[in-house]
Amino acid sequence: METKTEDLFPTLTTIGIDIGKDVFHIVGFDTDGRIAFRRKIKRLALADTFRKLPPCIVGMEACLSAHFVSRTLRQLGHEPRIIPAIYVKPFAKGQKNDYNDAEAIAEAALRPNLRIVKEKSQDQLDLQACHRVRSRLVSRRTATINQIRAFLIEQGIAVRSGMRALRNSLFQILKNREDEISPRMSALIVGLYEDWLWLDERIETVSREIEEISQNEANCRRLMSVPGVGPLISTAVVAAIGTGEAFDRGRDFGAWLGLVPRQHSTGGKSILGRISKRGSRYLRTLFIQAAKVLLMRPHNWGRFSFGPWLENAAPRLHRNKLATALANKLARIAWSVLRHGKPFDINRQEITI
Repeated sequence: METKTEDLFPTLTTIGIDIGKDVFHIVGFDTDGRIAFRRKIKRLALADTFRKLPPCIVGMEACLSAHFVSRTLRQLGHEPRIIPAIYVKPFAKGQKNDYNDAEAIAEAALRPNLRIVKEKSQDQLDLQACHRVRSRLVSRRTATINQIRAFLIEQGIAVRSGMRALRNSLFQILKNREDEISPRMSALIVGLYEDWLWLDERIETVSREIEEISQNEANCRRLMSVPGVGPLISTAVVAAIGTGEAFDRGRDFGAWLGLVPRQHSTGGKSILGRISKRGSRYLRTLFIQAAKVLLMRPHNWGRFSFGPWLENAAPRLHRNKLATALANKLARIAWSVLRHGKPFDINRQEITI
């Protein structure tokens, strides 16, 4: 008679998974905190393996496919917990190997006050993928433009900064300097320009898709009521945190973005440095860019509920510090809009930040 796995491990409470490309390493703990089993399974055997185990807490590091694994295990009755890798590291002991990593993950999953990553839905992952593709295309376009400039400067031709300036003058330069620029170099530059045009089309296509999503998604429309927040920021925030349930307050979201001073305090003395730059670099950059756009129009500050604060802070702070502080405030407002489900009133702030 075949014995069920759940009969072999009746006291199993916690499992740690070290997620690999093709192979998963699993370590299980019993109620006494002792290791109940160690196992290596193939990725395709994940569902079959955990279907035979009793429902328990399953910890895993935040990594590629972690959200897919989490959804799969939740459907099987388990309680998955996605843990940032930085919080797992203190629990690692011995030399690094996959089983020790899985054991550390399982121990971290038992901590009651440990902040875990909110499981993302498929729509959030799709939206996040759109932003990642757009970011990569923009980076490639910048690299292509810089390479064109580098080839021109090697011929002694300097073009003033800005994409528009280079686009408008490129073919005129190639025509006027055809005696100095070799046909081969000219052909290479024209080929790079064609790559530039193709990248522009791809970026425009992805941007239109993101904008359509922002118009159809209720949370994105509410976020766009915040000053400086448009389709890109609203969709990026929704893709990253959903409705903001992972944070207790707006300041936690601002700290997660890395928009707070880095702290190194001891002996009752607080020492604050530059911003911590933790969390999503992409989202942090978007909020700082939005803040800089608002700072370029001081005549509009009086229309905002935070206008008096901004007017008082502007003379005291360096422009970069002011932009970071304003980005933090915008992030906290954005979290509050998501959490309370109400649009932001630029003239009167009625929701708690």
